[in-house]
Amino acid sequence: MAKKIYRSAENKVLFGVCGGIAEYFDIDPLITRLALAFFVLLGGSGIIAYLICALAIPRRPSGGAS
Repeated sequence: MAKKIYRSAENKVLFGVCGGIAEYFDIDPLITRLALAFFVLLGGSGIIAYLICALAIPRRPSGGAS
């Protein structure tokens, strides 16, 4: 079965995008949040990317584990 990316419900700060990406790649959510902060400080492109991901990445279906 193919692995799918979802927004996280457990590792959620705003929309769960960083937590969902971290769960997908099996890394610490702090790493994805630091990468987001880096891109935000690099000119704001991280904000646009985060908002696009928040709209494009679906929420995890209820009752579904990875």
